[in-house]
Amino acid sequence: MREHTLSLDAQSADRVNAEVLARALYYRARALEDDPSTSLFFGRIDTDGSTPGAPGPERLYIGRRHIGDPAGDPVVIDWRAEVATAFYRASRARPAGVVLRRRFGVDHGQITAYEDEHLQDATEQTRNSHILASEIERPREGPMRDIVATIQPEQDELVRALATTTVCVQGAPGTGKTAVGLHRAAWLLHTYRDRLARSGVLVIGPNRAFLDHVGAVLPTLGEAKVGHTTVDDLVAGHPPRATDSTGTAVLKGDARMAKVLHRAVWSHVRPATEALVVPRGASRWRVPAYVVQEILDELTTRGVRYDAGRRMLPQRLAHAVLLQMERAGGYPDDRVQDSVAASPAVKKYAGTVWPSLDARQVLVELLGDPAALASAAEDLLSQEEQSLLRWPARPRSKVSARWSRADQVLLDEVGDLLTRTPSLGHVILDEAQDLSPMQLRAVGRRCSTGAATVLGDIAQGTTPWATDSWEESLRHLGQSGAHIEVLDRGFRVPAAVIEYAARLLPHMAPGLGVPVSVRDNRGRLDLVATTPGRLFAEVADVVAQSARQPGSVGVIVADAHVAAICTALHHGGVQHGTLGTDHGDVDHQVDVVPASVAKGLEFDRVVVVEPAAIAEAEPDERTGLRRLYVVLTRAVSALTVVHARELPPALAG
Repeated sequence: MREHTLSLDAQSADRVNAEVLARALYYRARALEDDPSTSLFFGRIDTDGSTPGAPGPERLYIGRRHIGDPAGDPVVIDWRAEVATAFYRASRARPAGVVLRRRFGVDHGQITAYEDEHLQDATEQTRNSHILASEIERPREGPMRDIVATIQPEQDELVRALATTTVCVQGAPGTGKTAVGLHRAAWLLHTYRDRLARSGVLVIGPNRAFLDHVGAVLPTLGEAKVGHTTVDDLVAGHPPRATDSTGTAVLKGDARMAKVLHRAVWSHVRPATEALVVPRGASRWRVPAYVVQEILDELTTRGVRYDAGRRMLPQRLAHAVLLQMERAGGYPDDRVQDSVAASPAVKKYAGTVWPSLDARQVLVELLGDPAALASAAEDLLSQEEQSLLRWPARPRSKVSARWSRADQVLLDEVGDLLTRTPSLGHVILDEAQDLSPMQLRAVGRRCSTGAATVLGDIAQGTTPWATDSWEESLRHLGQSGAHIEVLDRGFRVPAAVIEYAARLLPHMAPGLGVPVSVRDNRGRLDLVATTPGRLFAEVADVVAQSARQPGSVGVIVADAHVAAICTALHHGGVQHGTLGTDHGDVDHQVDVVPASVAKGLEFDRVVVVEPAAIAEAEPDERTGLRRLYVVLTRAVSALTVVHARELPPALAG
């Protein structure tokens, strides 16, 4: 199939058509590239032909993509095809016409084992799948990989939800919520290709390290055109040059700021105090101020964007002039109206009452002018809150203003008030619990005519504005009718690790249940106490020992200790990368991970350094415990906690 695609030559009499065809062939060839680490199929189902529409008993091989023979008949069924659903959901209670389900064990592209389940044989004893267990527990090396061979029934239902359905997944660590989101993107693009290829699908993650970690999943599934970004990059016009205090950042992320900005923008529409006079030939046509005001009132209350109303105004004023011409016995047509709308008198008058705006200038005026802020924030923000927002001095211009990350979200809001933000077909939003209401509004604008897949865990909220309610977050996102699903079966994190980390839950998220690990291997948990002078050397020894085994090693430390740990590893002869930096990547066996960027990552073995320091780096106790919960649950096989100070009380004992 790949050779046939590469043999095709994109030719057309029209150069543009030829380029479009060449691009389509390029992406088709990309989708057909081999992955030497996997096989072309991972499962098989034998059916009895009893399902409606089935041609009879069939034997179907399930793989990552559709493969056809030279005659066009299917050899391997794409895992996203409707007929492949039975491979994931069939059970002894509901066999769905499946007589036999076979799973294949694969190692570096070679089939090494297989297991059969006879779903309609009542005499066969139910047993756990060793192939499933070995695939889930296989050492992690390099970026995140797909889970098409191990998707569970509850995950498959979420993956295959309709494109018009917004799904919110509350998932404990290791329940596969990120994988569900990525595989849902692949399924949507397969099922709704024509629609979503035009409107686009976007994956939004918490940081670049996370995106690097998950970025290889969709290409391995044949989807190379899905965008990946962070919320900061989504709204950033320029790199931030200022830093807000925690209180100011929380306030700028508050949902009330949307109303403040709305008032600030629309306050620029000035009341009509003078009549409009339009000279035309020997006549002068006069539109009274009260008529102009009626036009302004109608435009400002019809729900259009500011710039759209500004473009409508000249035509509405010209129409008022035409009505006078008709009353005077004239017969003006549309060409006359267009001419009047484009006349200098109308354009100047419209620009006076409805001036052109720039988002940056609006925010400069709002934050730099106490009177403007007081007017827009009246009855919304207290005097103390207004003082938090006000800049000490107004910048000379919008160019010289120093914007913070929170300011860029406000600029995005103002930009949408001026001109509607284009909507994508679908947005996959991961770690959504960490987004402020204003950030959620920014994401919601990108899926205002589409749908979203919202992924997160309230217990892992580590920002000062982290949500305690998915219903509230979905309302800010503009997706109040979303379906909320809870995943509490853990596949990635072993029981020994998740039970230890779950000691923190009653102290930071008392309403959440404890996740349950379904793995046979309980994993390994080691607590290593040392002295302050030996801390970093002890970490280097532990990491060196862990690196002798296959699989990735993540060394998660408080951000302030990153440099010291890197130095200790260097002196210990341990090669490593550093995530969250320009010289970091996910290709080293050992990676030093600042606690602030650990969210969403996974490693075969994790070494957590000085939990007390990680917790204390956050602005309050609850956020600190949530950050600690995140870093403790990054391990797939083993967790080692190295500490010189006392452990937090919830973890002691």
